[in-house]
Amino acid sequence: MATSVSVPVSVPVSVPVSVPVSESDSNPAPRLSLSEDHGRTDLPLITQTLGAFFDAMATRQPDHEALVSVHQAQRLSYRQLQIRVDQLASALLRSGLQRGERIGIWSHNNTEWVLMQLATAKVGLVLVNINPAYRVAELEYALTKVGCVALVTMAQFRTSDYLAMLREVAPRLPLLRWAAWIDVAGQGDDQPGLLRFSELIARGDAADPQVAAVAATLDAHDPINIQFTSGTTGFPKGATLTHHNILNNGHFIGEAMKLTPADRLCIPVPLYHCFGMVLGNLACLTHGATIVYPNDGFDALSVLQTVQAERCTGLHGVPTMFIAELDHPRFAEFDLSSLRTGIMAGSPCPIEVMKRVVSQMHMAEVTIAYGMTETSPVSCQSSTDTPLAQRVASVGTVQPHLQIRIVDPETGAVVPVGERGEFCTRGYSVMHGYWDDPARTAEAIDAEGWMHTGDLATMDADGYVNIVGRIKDMVIRGGENVYPREIEEFLYRHPKVQDVQVVGVPDARYGEELCAWVVVKPGVQTGPEPLTADELRAFCQGQIAHYKVPRHIRFVEGFPMTVTGKIQKYRIREAMKAELGLSEEKTA
Repeated sequence: MATSVSVPVSVPVSVPVSVPVSESDSNPAPRLSLSEDHGRTDLPLITQTLGAFFDAMATRQPDHEALVSVHQAQRLSYRQLQIRVDQLASALLRSGLQRGERIGIWSHNNTEWVLMQLATAKVGLVLVNINPAYRVAELEYALTKVGCVALVTMAQFRTSDYLAMLREVAPRLPLLRWAAWIDVAGQGDDQPGLLRFSELIARGDAADPQVAAVAATLDAHDPINIQFTSGTTGFPKGATLTHHNILNNGHFIGEAMKLTPADRLCIPVPLYHCFGMVLGNLACLTHGATIVYPNDGFDALSVLQTVQAERCTGLHGVPTMFIAELDHPRFAEFDLSSLRTGIMAGSPCPIEVMKRVVSQMHMAEVTIAYGMTETSPVSCQSSTDTPLAQRVASVGTVQPHLQIRIVDPETGAVVPVGERGEFCTRGYSVMHGYWDDPARTAEAIDAEGWMHTGDLATMDADGYVNIVGRIKDMVIRGGENVYPREIEEFLYRHPKVQDVQVVGVPDARYGEELCAWVVVKPGVQTGPEPLTADELRAFCQGQIAHYKVPRHIRFVEGFPMTVTGKIQKYRIREAMKAELGLSEEKTA
């Protein structure tokens, strides 16, 4: 998953090794001849809102541990979490926010994030996930695009000063009525013009009847979440998701992992991404399991320490996270025997890494998930009892209550099993739409309700899916979906750049890295101040997220083109692979 779970999360993968199939007469006949399948429907869909479902779980097991935030030294039972959620929901209403309005959350993983997730859903506010890697231009675009009227933000993280960036952009955000910064109560200097989160929540009352009154007016098909994703052209789009979308997806993800209240899931993946928010938080909350945050940002050592100390039974991560944990010099010191399951997703999953996770981390029931932000996000997932050979070599089968098909991109016809085509899905998980963008919504979702993912896939006769490439021009770097057009548009702003093309090239650590081929304006390179790669990277610093800054930069005279003038990005990619001596691992 992309993702992503792209987040968004499109999770394209290379063609995996084939899995031998016995030709014994005892084997059943192939189930499918065409590449279309549907999930089981005997498990009912959840029809409640997220707030109502959470309240029912808190009533069922009030004293069970719901949340452990290790880096904050916080532990909350389901009842304690419910009280704080209701108090924050009351505070948000008392601040003047009304059902349907958008409020942003710009933060790494912490208790405040999950409080915002649940409190906003309870009173019908739309939570807008802002990537903590965003810088000034991206923050301004996101908040303006969806009309955020309030924002909750971290104060700082490592070298990032979020309050300084907010102050820079605030004069250009006329709709933004207030902002709160996440503080440790009683500590730190006051920030003029900004509210402390501790003060915000203190304004609320957990018994406020207004919360229940608003909750009673909500419908499960109301939008409650916006996550930014992008296409191959233009700027990020706000994928708008409903209670029904993400609550059910989280539930069925947890079902595939066989989660129970006895499970304790370590979540080092970011909450702003659907991987953390849905595959993590909601998979737990729909099964009464315990959410465990090892740290605010990813740190391999803290993950290993947390799994041991908290006796976690599950662990999520993108492949680069698992690799960092497995290869940590102190890995052998930790007792990880409590682990059973988890999800590897977000970017291509190397088969050998999957095998090491099973054998060295005790995760015999680890699963792979595939999806995209626009589908809440998971469409396919392996289960804990999927044979290991299939689990490491595919993205599993269709999730319950969903339909999938693989179609010829030109004709739209469903292709026979084993043939490549575009992966499409239909059902409860398909997004409400792109916020305020009906044209792009119609481009993605056809008249019959099929979401066209832009990913190339194959399906075997048993319904196992492999993602084998991408139609969309997208790069997945360490689980982050990166869209070349957005970076190209930014680099065009540099006064010395005439033209630029950005592609992804294989990378052992991140799956893919960005490469920019740049055509410089005439006379620049022979003048007194020729353009350098370092100058271009410096131009990006503080303006776009660090993972969007190209690692490889080459200055060229032109680009490979077809006879009709279309740029052939695949030839740029192949040329760079040859120049850098790069190869691609087999993945699932």
